[in-house]
Amino acid sequence: MVLVAGGAWGQPAWQPEKAVEFIIPTAPGGNNDKVTRLVQAILQERKLVTAPLVVVNKAGGGQTLAVVYASQRQNDPHYVLFMNPTLFTNELLGITQRRYTELTPLALLLVENTALSVRAGSPLKGMRDLVAALKTDPESLSFAMPSRGGVPHLTVAAAVKAAGLDPRRLKVVVFKGSGESMTSLLGGHVDVMVSSVGSVVGQMQAGNVRVLGIGAAQRLTGSLATVPTFRDQGVDSTGVAAWRAFFGPLGLTAAHTAFWDEALTKMSETPEWTKNLEESNLTPQFLRSREFSKYLATEYAATQATMIDLGFAK
Repeated sequence: MVLVAGGAWGQPAWQPEKAVEFIIPTAPGGNNDKVTRLVQAILQERKLVTAPLVVVNKAGGGQTLAVVYASQRQNDPHYVLFMNPTLFTNELLGITQRRYTELTPLALLLVENTALSVRAGSPLKGMRDLVAALKTDPESLSFAMPSRGGVPHLTVAAAVKAAGLDPRRLKVVVFKGSGESMTSLLGGHVDVMVSSVGSVVGQMQAGNVRVLGIGAAQRLTGSLATVPTFRDQGVDSTGVAAWRAFFGPLGLTAAHTAFWDEALTKMSETPEWTKNLEESNLTPQFLRSREFSKYLATEYAATQATMIDLGFAK
């Protein structure tokens, strides 16, 4: 922990001096919202942050509104943005000119896998059925997802290309978050939902949806242990890494990042955090700010290469 000069009181060199806003780029009810509110609860209940923590949903613009909102708070450590690889893909698609380097990396929390799901009554039973339907008519199925060109889109596009089809012909329907996508799927308005696995586990366990396949190198454990990967079903693709992380605005000092390093590291070591990730089939992969910065550079290069290969990058 960074100490005040002299270290007499053992207190951090900086602590929040007013309410902290946790900014979410998607609507309430989705997995981004659930994870952020879990972090909020643990930080408050364990008094790792004593200032008030307020969750603010800034959905819209393919998740660009939240990034713009956070970026405008330069030098202020009281704004923390929960973000995902859409931060990369929006820039690579030409949707925005804002780059991930215009934010301060604070911590990597976890990595998610992408699932393709349908209503329980759907005639599609697995990836082979989905591929067969698309080969008959590339626009016969509608795919719900939170953004065009984001990780869910890249994952299903890579799978379709691996099956010998043109991913640019997919019928994509964009929603503000996985909560809205699920409502549309269950209501019969779309055919397939493309999302993080954590967004569909509950409805799968309730018997309302069927997970066709998961973009992962190997099968997951827990409640999704029986769900095959794309590769298990003859589609040679593992998808794109869907990290979830916290960023601050530019201009944060070493004392600011040190505070968040300490608070979020302690949060990630709590049993309630670990238990929730296990129950939600999420993979913990915590990195502090310095290591997370290096991780981002590597993932950006990999995402850019995938998007160029699929013909998506501008």
